[in-house]
Amino acid sequence: MEVLREKVEEEEAAEREEAAERAERADRPEKMTVRPMEMHKETATFTPEMLRDLERKLSEIPVPSPTKQPSLTKDTIDISKLPISYKTNTPREEHLLQVADNFSRQYSHLCPDRVPLFLHPLNECGVPKFVSTTIRPTLMPYSELYNWDSCAQFVSDFLTMVPLPDPLKPRIKKEEKPPPKKYTVKPPRDLSSRFEQEQEIKRQEERMAEEERLRREEEERILEAEKAKPDPLYGLRVHAWVLVLSGKREVPESFFIDPFTGCSYSTQDEHFLGIESIWNHKNYWINMQDCWNFCKDLVFDLGDPVRWEYMVLGTDKPHLSLTDEEDSVVNDDDDVENLGKEEEDKSFDMPPSWVEQIEISPEAFETRCPNGNKVIQYKRAKLEKWAPYLNSNGLVSRLTTYRDLECMEVVEIKEWYQNREDMLELRHINKITGLHTDYFKPGHPQALRVHSYESMLPEMERVMEFYETARVDGLVKREETPKTMTEYYQGRADFLSYRHINFGSRVKKLGTNSSESNPRPIVKITERFSRNLAKPADEDVAERVFLISEDRIQLRYHCRDDYITTSTREFQRRSEVDSKGNKIIMTPDMCISFEVEPMEHTKKLLYQYETMMQLKNEEKLSRHQAWESEMEVLEILKLREEEEEAHVLTISIYDTKRNGKSKEYREAMERVMHEEHLRQMETQLDYLAPFLAQLPPGEKLTRWQAVRLKEDCLNDFKQRLIDKANLIQARFEKETQELQKKQQWYQENQVTLTPEDEDLYLSYCSQAMFRIRILEQRLSRHKELAPLKYLALEEKLHKDPRLVEFLKVFM
Repeated sequence: MEVLREKVEEEEAAEREEAAERAERADRPEKMTVRPMEMHKETATFTPEMLRDLERKLSEIPVPSPTKQPSLTKDTIDISKLPISYKTNTPREEHLLQVADNFSRQYSHLCPDRVPLFLHPLNECGVPKFVSTTIRPTLMPYSELYNWDSCAQFVSDFLTMVPLPDPLKPRIKKEEKPPPKKYTVKPPRDLSSRFEQEQEIKRQEERMAEEERLRREEEERILEAEKAKPDPLYGLRVHAWVLVLSGKREVPESFFIDPFTGCSYSTQDEHFLGIESIWNHKNYWINMQDCWNFCKDLVFDLGDPVRWEYMVLGTDKPHLSLTDEEDSVVNDDDDVENLGKEEEDKSFDMPPSWVEQIEISPEAFETRCPNGNKVIQYKRAKLEKWAPYLNSNGLVSRLTTYRDLECMEVVEIKEWYQNREDMLELRHINKITGLHTDYFKPGHPQALRVHSYESMLPEMERVMEFYETARVDGLVKREETPKTMTEYYQGRADFLSYRHINFGSRVKKLGTNSSESNPRPIVKITERFSRNLAKPADEDVAERVFLISEDRIQLRYHCRDDYITTSTREFQRRSEVDSKGNKIIMTPDMCISFEVEPMEHTKKLLYQYETMMQLKNEEKLSRHQAWESEMEVLEILKLREEEEEAHVLTISIYDTKRNGKSKEYREAMERVMHEEHLRQMETQLDYLAPFLAQLPPGEKLTRWQAVRLKEDCLNDFKQRLIDKANLIQARFEKETQELQKKQQWYQENQVTLTPEDEDLYLSYCSQAMFRIRILEQRLSRHKELAPLKYLALEEKLHKDPRLVEFLKVFM
């Protein structure tokens, strides 16, 4: 061993090898598993004094006794219900424990500076058991590894910033400079003081530097307060992990699995400090490699006796990885040396596992942890988990984040839900701002996707996001404040994309305090539209503003590609009659417009009047839609309150335990199937039923009739056997004739056939011969079984309770 070679002298190692080999031959017939240094040829002699000295030294080595290991208390596990394999050891297990104890003593003698091996701990009943027999053959091998300190998290403090090329530089080089203008306007003079600007910049830099210094000091203070104290047990903790070796089942490389979380880790992970031993249900291996570089340089070739010492000599020991050439040479040498010699079987038969097979019920599997609840404490955070359907509101997980290390001041809470009928999936609560954000899966009655609010009271600040594909109006988002409401749309036929509503103060009315009966007065409505390519830009409205309190309507049109300004138009609504009582239809001062490219028809009063009338109708429609939006908000808030109070959970139809309808349906189907089975059992095929039906109903059967029934039944069965034989014979002859005709056709047209026709002919002949052989076998088998079936039916008829008393004379 390389480790022992560094710590002991060459002479001491040779003496240890001699003593170990002698002790092995004296104690057990197996091969010595712990190999010390190679001994010199000149010291390969043994004396009785050396053997007695070795026995004395081995007897003085303190080996941890299994009785000193802690065991589970009786109130934790009821050992009375455990099988006998937990409480006693078979002779093979006793032999294995003796081998393990001898192995442990030799290991402690040869490696006194290493931790004692974990070989035979106590089980639940206080009985020592070898660790390899605790694993069932269906489980993965476990490896005993050093655990790491969970607080020692190494985080990189510096990031390498690589300067990236400016994407605008090549574009600027390719651009051509515009021609100089002949006449230019001189810019105004800068009358501000440069000295004052420099002083202001200097003061800002000093203030930012002071803030940065204070921030760094605060961070250093926090890091110093959070700095973990040195762990006195760092590197001394031992934990069992699952080691999956590469090679089988298309596993490209070896990796570890945490049995508690199920997470996988690479063997190169620096958190793994080392490996003591590895075992499975067949053998036990000790790691003899140096773990100075953690597990990064370990070679997981269990067949290498230098790196891994095995305890039990068995035929299932993994072979050492060799190349094809080396493997062939080694095999050839072994064949030459072992030629004519009988190989002695020195393998040890491992006892079967004494552990019961793990059986987890669906209910226990669904709980996932004791009582279905689990709490994981992190630094400044706490994670709580629940089993599905354990909480009446569907809560399955909650993450609470704290500001301080004592976890007293809550910053935010995240709650995850499942199986909610209202499709609530996540709730985010910010304790500092008081903001609640609910996230919903598709399927909410109001197509709600996200709801952010501080209070569930109406006319408060909130944001609602919707699944626009599930709504006919294409509403994507709605933002509400006590005085405003903003809505965003997508994919509408009228190209509406934005609507902003300003509300005024509500006028108090006697007996009406609700929002439905006394809505807020609308002061202003602003609507924006996407570009409609079917219209010219000068006629396509981009923004429409209804100033309801001022009786004005403002229009702004889309900008043409060849202009930098847009056309605008404003309509001023006045009283419809003048001072003399005459009706006013339209006057030029009621429409103020700015047109980029003036057109004649837009200046006519008729066009302006029709446009204003159309806008009045659209204003009524917009006001009605704004009122519907208010009512929809109230309906959503009322629905959300009912959903939070009800906490209705959805149950799958496959969950027969919780779904009452599904359980009733399943029980009804099982009852119908059982009744159908009973009916079929009652109405089984009766070979006498067709013949009994020929007799008059209710007439008592006579002896002559019984004999006649038997003869008719046998004759009918005999005729059916003959008909079946004739049918098989006819099919056989038909297939034979068709094959002969096909062969005759081939003989006549053999010269003119193509290769494809010959292939089809050969395929047909092969299939025809297969069918002929099958029919021939069926006919031969039918001829053999027909007399036996006839005699069996005759015996049944003689034993039939309806004919037995009449046929006794003929037996």
